[in-house]
Amino acid sequence: MVRTRFAPSPTGYLHIGGLRTALYAYLYAKKHGGRFILRIEDTDQNREVEGAVDVIIKALEKAGMHYDEGPIVGGDCGPYIQSQRKDIYLKYAHQLIESGDAYYCFCSKERLEDLHKNGATKYDKHCLHLSKKEIEKRIKDGEPYVIRQNIPEKGSSTYHDEVFGDITVDFKDLEDNILIKTDGMPTYNFANVIDDHLMGITHCIRGVEYLMSTPKYNLLYDALGWERPVYIHLQPIMRDATHKLSKRDGDAGFEDFLRKGFLPHAIVNYIALLGWNPKDNREKLSMEELTELFSIEGLQKSSSIFDETKMRWLNSLYVKELSADEFHAAAQPFYKEYCDGLKIDYKYLSELLQPRVEILSDVKDKTAFLYSFDHSAKTPFDFALFENKKWKTDTALAKSIIDDCIAVTKAHGDNADALNAALENIAVEKNLKKGQVLWIYRIALTGAMATPGGGTEMVKLFGKPEALARLEKVKSCL
Repeated sequence: MVRTRFAPSPTGYLHIGGLRTALYAYLYAKKHGGRFILRIEDTDQNREVEGAVDVIIKALEKAGMHYDEGPIVGGDCGPYIQSQRKDIYLKYAHQLIESGDAYYCFCSKERLEDLHKNGATKYDKHCLHLSKKEIEKRIKDGEPYVIRQNIPEKGSSTYHDEVFGDITVDFKDLEDNILIKTDGMPTYNFANVIDDHLMGITHCIRGVEYLMSTPKYNLLYDALGWERPVYIHLQPIMRDATHKLSKRDGDAGFEDFLRKGFLPHAIVNYIALLGWNPKDNREKLSMEELTELFSIEGLQKSSSIFDETKMRWLNSLYVKELSADEFHAAAQPFYKEYCDGLKIDYKYLSELLQPRVEILSDVKDKTAFLYSFDHSAKTPFDFALFENKKWKTDTALAKSIIDDCIAVTKAHGDNADALNAALENIAVEKNLKKGQVLWIYRIALTGAMATPGGGTEMVKLFGKPEALARLEKVKSCL
């Protein structure tokens, strides 16, 4: 059975790149009827952020990736949090020491710093040949130590990656990396090998930054007599041609984009296409379609550039497909932030906005008109807004028809179709173009050049009493 895993460090938010790694692992497992495992790699306790595990789990849930084994849900291969598996790693580290594939290292921080100051590019195996008796004495005396992997000094290692083909690395380019730190905790380089084997991971999907380190892991697999997994390395997601997408440069986390008003599956859909192409080049794909179409053959060897504009466009397609109730519910946090407490028909506002927004935070700009009309001011807005060259309108023209606008609003303010017809009649009677009357009517009601709908929609949004109050205010100031 195919078994894949996503193994993030709990250092805060879930990066878009990490989410894509999780997605590909999820899709591959589900495509082949396998299992998707979540494992938390928290061996670096100094970098752990409180609450980050919950952030990761909730992010996967929002993204529609339900893991089969892991924290909370459990499974046969737990625990799924590395800090709870310390004794397991020590057992295999000692086994590697016995076989000569690892050794104790007592070198001080100062010695290692001097080594690098003198031009060394890697550790010099200084402690490799310590006698068993000396090792036992130094441990007994409480001297701090680490356990290092014993990399061969000559030869090379070749392995196959499903994306990049055969990869060969000379052992002379590899360092005897640390397996167990002074605090007894494993490093990532060691723990990921032990856990992947014990958890039965068949396909290891991770970032390309591990491509040249994989021979180290293969030496551990071989030394322990274990079968290597299938390797699938992924190119990074780039901000531009030379820079990776980074939190330091702005939004790069899944939650960041949710807060901006992107819908979860729109994000998932978009990042699926950053490094993978379906054979038919479709762009809008459900999770079921992604699962059906996903293949290793579609993965790209080149990196992908994140294009937020393209993701906005894709998100707009999903926004338009929401039911009216779904959109209204999704818009609530943004109404609360940008236009809370107004006496308007919010349900109707949602109806006006849904076809006009790409992401939900567009609510901010689309509702700015709600604050353009100031009842308490000497004049409610700058009457220069009546000036419109296209429709040949100005304040004088507005003054000449405002009474008619008030009259038709009183008579037909509860019926949009009748109100619209009445406004058209004003244009006919005054020998004006319909657009001239509608422009003046909308400006008089809102004091804004741009609104999500015309004057008749604004009457319905505000309600007839408020619409009349606004028109009377404008009349008194003209």
